[in-house]
Parts: sequence; structure tokens; C-alpha cells
Amino acid sequence: MPHPIRAARTAQYLAVRALTVHGLAHPVTLALLAAASTAAARAWDRGHPVQAIHTAPAPRRADCAR
Repeated sequence: MPHPIRAARTAQYLAVRALTVHGLAHPVTLALLAAASTAAARAWDRGHPVQAIHTAPAPRRADCAR
């Protein structure tokens, strides 16, 4: 069984891809959204915070030259 956070992130990624390709009302999208919510709930039940599933991008430093 994969790590709960990895499983939740993967399920979320697949659900978003299906949503983009098929739309919200498609049965595949609905099934993947259900799987993503289940995976996130399992991670939460095992004590992982929501921030571990939904990571924010690193803030950019103003003094970095690009």
C-alpha cells in the first residue's frame, strides 16, 4: 500500500486530469473524485494534515535575480 499522502496526491492529480478532459458530469471524473476524497480522508484519519496533501508553492524571494 502506498504512503497515504502519495496516494491522495496521485488520486487528486488523476481527478483533475479527468475533469479537464471529460468535464464534471462524466462518470470517470465522478469516480476519480470519489477516490481522491477517500484517499484524502484516509490520510487525514492517519494523522496527516491537509497541508501535506495540498502543498503551497514556495514563496518567491524578492531579491532573487531571474
